[in-house]
Amino acid sequence: MYNSLKENISELKSSFADSADFTVRDMTLTSESDIKAALITIEGMCSKEVVALSIVQPLLSFKFSDTAPDKIVDEIKASVLCTSELVEINSFKEAVMYSTSGFALLAVDGSGRMIAIGAQGFSFRSVSEPESEVVQRGSREGFTEPLRVNMSLIRHRIKSPDLVFETLTVGTSSQTQLMLCYLQKSVSRQILEEVKIRLNSCDLDTVLASGYLSEYLEDGSSKSVFSGVGISEHPDTVCGKLTEGRIAVLVDGTPAVIIIPHLFVEEFQSIDDCSNRPYYAAFIRILKYLSFITAVFLPGIYTAFAECHPEYFPTELLIKTSESLSNTPLPATLEVILMTFVYEVMREAGLRIPKSLGHAVSIVGALVIGESAVSAGIISTSTLMVVATAAICSYVTAALYPPIMILRFAFVLAGGIFGLWGIVLLCGCVLVNMCSKTSCGVPYMSSLAPFSLKRMRDTFVRADWKRLGRHTIKVQKFPETEEM
Repeated sequence: MYNSLKENISELKSSFADSADFTVRDMTLTSESDIKAALITIEGMCSKEVVALSIVQPLLSFKFSDTAPDKIVDEIKASVLCTSELVEINSFKEAVMYSTSGFALLAVDGSGRMIAIGAQGFSFRSVSEPESEVVQRGSREGFTEPLRVNMSLIRHRIKSPDLVFETLTVGTSSQTQLMLCYLQKSVSRQILEEVKIRLNSCDLDTVLASGYLSEYLEDGSSKSVFSGVGISEHPDTVCGKLTEGRIAVLVDGTPAVIIIPHLFVEEFQSIDDCSNRPYYAAFIRILKYLSFITAVFLPGIYTAFAECHPEYFPTELLIKTSESLSNTPLPATLEVILMTFVYEVMREAGLRIPKSLGHAVSIVGALVIGESAVSAGIISTSTLMVVATAAICSYVTAALYPPIMILRFAFVLAGGIFGLWGIVLLCGCVLVNMCSKTSCGVPYMSSLAPFSLKRMRDTFVRADWKRLGRHTIKVQKFPETEEM
């Protein structure tokens, strides 16, 4: 930075290309010889009340005892301002980053230093219940967009000094702030360093959501339909994972927190499991596994039976299915693909259109996919029932919906062309791919493959808290087999 106030302001103005939201408030500080100063803010990012009462008023009413610019800067930091966040900056890059993050910059003529003053006042959505992780008995608080608010939600739950937040910046244009969150005594230093290397290697121009970073944090080329990166919007879920040695990546501007490493079995667990009795938690988990298997395999198995193995149908069901299929012009494989495709179109339409039209889409969808299509003889009732059942089951594990959808189409094609042998072969390929996948070096299928007996107490079933509370298994130890 320059020692001249005029040159510093000119440099910042040129950096922002004289943008309309770049504001400069010129001031004259009272001392034996009047000293020029300026307060630089970005319109809409700072609270005008905080700027006026906590920055401008103390500065103009204070009489400085020294006339040296650097001494004045030190006196402002030590005796004048009453705000809680004060950061000294020495470069224009830091000045741009802090000003665009809601800080007010104070520059004094003759000093090559600036003071970044915390005066954030931009609008944001308040803390509310997360939509993707509905909780029955636990906390109803969910992450929101501002990074500092999300940090406080985690700190409120884990009050230990062992909890650490580290700041990173990604995106050459967006300059998006990230926060690495972990417990010092639980985290694997090797995994932590690997995560830092991957985030620092991110060469994206803009990072506006957590999804931008997922592929950088996954192992390999990310060709698997399953993701080794977990996403959560609930602070309780994140805090529970931190105690197991995980790392949470908080991205400024998005309520979705990245959790790594992430395992396949965790897709079937929820924070409600911790609040319910062990037998009911086990029932819900088994129900989720069965729903996942049904959503993926049911349309493919139905297509394989109808096209290649009709002898596997029970006699009465075979007669009814044959009659239903004989009255439609399309083969069973094409019927299932067509109905699944139409359902996906209706689902996307329901997500994108205004809420006021949601009921109309639901009614039209029920008529198009349901009664009208069957009455017109375009599809069979058995196909409609299979597709509808698979669609409902896919929402039981909503986080796995993208891979479920892709695998459903793949198994339908394999079953329609090669029959059950095609399904078995494709299933073997998927299992090999899942077992070979790792998340930051931790096997994705732990603790199923490699098998860990101790970890099984919280996989298909949930043991009581008297047993779970004895020892928390760290994520870096998941591949190991331990005694109960």
